[in-house]
Amino acid sequence: MPYLVADDLPKESAGKRFRAALAGPGIYQLPGAHNGQAAIQAKAAGFKGLYLSGAAMTASMGLPDLGIITVDEVAFFIRQIVRSAGLPLLVDGDTGYGEALNVMHMVRTFEEAGAGAVHLEDQILPKKCGHLNGKKLADAHDMAAKVAAARKAARDLVIVARTDAAGVEGFEAAVARAKLYVEAGADAIFPEALNTRAMFEKFAEAMPGVPLLANMTEFGKTPFFTASEFEAMGYKMVIWPVSSLRVANKAQAELYAAIRRDGGAHNMVDRMQTRAELYETIRLHDYEVLDASIVRTIVPGAMPQG
Repeated sequence: MPYLVADDLPKESAGKRFRAALAGPGIYQLPGAHNGQAAIQAKAAGFKGLYLSGAAMTASMGLPDLGIITVDEVAFFIRQIVRSAGLPLLVDGDTGYGEALNVMHMVRTFEEAGAGAVHLEDQILPKKCGHLNGKKLADAHDMAAKVAAARKAARDLVIVARTDAAGVEGFEAAVARAKLYVEAGADAIFPEALNTRAMFEKFAEAMPGVPLLANMTEFGKTPFFTASEFEAMGYKMVIWPVSSLRVANKAQAELYAAIRRDGGAHNMVDRMQTRAELYETIRLHDYEVLDASIVRTIVPGAMPQG
C-alpha cells in the first residue's frame, strides 16, 4: 500500500533494521538509488537496502562532487527515497559538513529524515571522489572526534567511518586509521579505493569482527568483483553508488540527441517506459483506490438534502 497508510509503515526504525541486516547472513547488497523511482525499481528487483551517493546527488543537481551541497538538500533526497521504497538507506555524509557539532546536526537531520546509516570520510574540504587523485586527509584524531560526535548524536543510526588513506598515506596507515575510528565508536569501516583483491583481503584480515563495506564503483581504481566475491574476501556490505545515474544519464543523452536529430522522440518510443509501466511503478492505482476508500468511509452516502 502507499506510504500514507500508517499500518503499512515499518514498526522499527531504519537504523534497527539496518543493524539487523548487518547481523544476518550473507553480504548486504546496497545499490545506489539517486531518486524515488530508482528506489522503487531497486526494491522491485529484490534488494533489501539502498545507498544514496553524494556524487549521484550532486550530479542530479548539475554539480560536481566537491562537498558543496547542504545537509538540508541531502535530507530532501533521503525523504523521497525512504518514502518511495521504505528500505533501510545508507547515506553518504561526505566529511560531516563541518566539525563535531556540525556532524551531530547532520546525524540528527539524516536520522529524522529516515536514514538507517551514514558514512563519514576522513578527507578535508574541498573533498573529492574517492577514486580521484589529489585527495587531502584530515588528521586521524580529528576524524576520530567526528566519529565520536556522530556516535553521541545517533539513536539507532549506524555509523560507518570511511578512510581514503590507502591511496594517500599507504595501506598500513589506512588500517591504523580504521582501528582508531572503531575505537571512537564506528559501527563499520569503509576502506575506499582499494585496488587489488589482495588489498581487500589483507584489510579484512586486519579488521576481524568489524563489518566492512566495499565500493564497487565503475571507472575507478577498484577492479570489478561480484557481491559474492566481496563476501568471500570478508566484506559485509557492497555498494554500487552511481550505476543507476550513469545508466539514466546515458539514456537521456541519447534521447535528446534523437529529438534534435529527428525532430521528435518517435524513434525512441520502443526504449521508453510506457505510461502503464510508469503508473504501475509509482502505484497510481493504489493511491486512487485509497482515495476512493477514504471518501466512502468518511462520506458513505450522499449529503442529506433539506
